[in-house]
Amino acid sequence: MKRVVSVSIGSSTRNNRVETEILGEKFIIERIGTDGDMKKAIELIKELDGKVDAFGMGGIDLYLYAGERRYVIKDAVPLKNAAKISPIVDGSGLKNTLERRVIKYIHDNNIVDIKGKKVLIVSAMDRFGMTQTFHEYGADLTLGDMIFALGVPIPLHSLKLLYGLAAIIAPIIVKMPFEMLYPTGDKQLSIDSRKYEKFYKEADIIAGDYLFVKKYMPDDLKDKIIVTNTVTKDDVKMLKDRGVKLLITTTPNLNGRSFGTNVMEAVLVSLSGKSPSEMKPDDYNILLDRIGFEPRVEYLNGEKASIEK
Repeated sequence: MKRVVSVSIGSSTRNNRVETEILGEKFIIERIGTDGDMKKAIELIKELDGKVDAFGMGGIDLYLYAGERRYVIKDAVPLKNAAKISPIVDGSGLKNTLERRVIKYIHDNNIVDIKGKKVLIVSAMDRFGMTQTFHEYGADLTLGDMIFALGVPIPLHSLKLLYGLAAIIAPIIVKMPFEMLYPTGDKQLSIDSRKYEKFYKEADIIAGDYLFVKKYMPDDLKDKIIVTNTVTKDDVKMLKDRGVKLLITTTPNLNGRSFGTNVMEAVLVSLSGKSPSEMKPDDYNILLDRIGFEPRVEYLNGEKASIEK
């Protein structure tokens, strides 16, 4: 049996463990949060190194992307370096493959007509594949990187502008303490529902990392479409109570939980027999085709939700 563990600097209240079978292999898949304690996360990785088939790096990215440029987040490097034997991944490989496929899937299967839709991407540098695919299908983009990561209420509407701005400020941002950029530990449990309400209201689709989506999520999300990852049963209830029409998660539903891209990338790496540095987009796509991963598509409110009950 293979074991994959996501060591996350996020809240331990989101911990989970499931057993499942993928391509004939039995898996134990776990998520262990350290409540923002980076030192504890490093110690846990060192303790489990060589005892697990692969690690996911949760609650933090190793890389941010803008166009052809990749920026390394300084605080994530010690986590990566703590694993000497077991491979460790941050989900970037799936953000570049699976998330592109998901947007294509919902478009080609007439689940969502993307052309002309107003799409709020909470952080395009984090979900670069998803953002580029929304753009290719004609979405009207609002890129929230300045808003959600830096707390500066300036929306961007052009990938070209984002890439140009990133070339100037990203080398500085990636050296900042990570907790200044992203909710970690108990901060993942709080919501400031009114601060940036207008950006949610203007959007038809709200997409990206769930904890960024949740960070400023207003009480009223009637008829909105959410495209995200890593939602728990409590998260789904919260979205339903706020009136969300349709929830789409880029990773599959495992026992009521959609795990993060870092976890599912770790699963694919463990199946491939290759190191993360050897994995190319084609390698991920071939495995995704074999597994037959499909996104979770769940109508929470509205006509289709009542039919499905």
